[in-house]
Amino acid sequence: MRLYLDVCCLNRPFDDQTQGRIRLEAEAVLLILGRCEAAEWEWISSEVVDVEIGRTPDPERRRRTSHLSEHAHQRVRVAQQQIERAETLSSWGFGAYDALHIACAESGAVDVFLTTDDTLLRRASTLVHELRVRVCNPLVWLSEEERLR
Repeated sequence: MRLYLDVCCLNRPFDDQTQGRIRLEAEAVLLILGRCEAAEWEWISSEVVDVEIGRTPDPERRRRTSHLSEHAHQRVRVAQQQIERAETLSSWGFGAYDALHIACAESGAVDVFLTTDDTLLRRASTLVHELRVRVCNPLVWLSEEERLR
């Protein structure tokens, strides 16, 4: 299983855990990362993740998410192919970073792109047939995976 986690996922363990949904999503992300660390799943990241993390204003959060991202098994480099695909995705209503993340996930041949971004999830659900990767919330996806085991 090849997974792509966007920066929202990497930030979730460091978000305010007083809300139930955030706490559950954080636990799901940590469980997923643990399974990647145990080599049960392959974590594919990208240069886009690195750039977005680098733009994090809070230095401690930036350090923590950067440390997490160092454990990815593979990094997709952004080339003309990803830029052109991102332009198409942007024309369908995805934001610039989201479009680049999806383009990198597609070219990295991942099985699922994980995000906690509700806007991105809603947009992806309306374009499921145009996307070359499944986009899912980590908690929802992990729950489905556990049921299949």
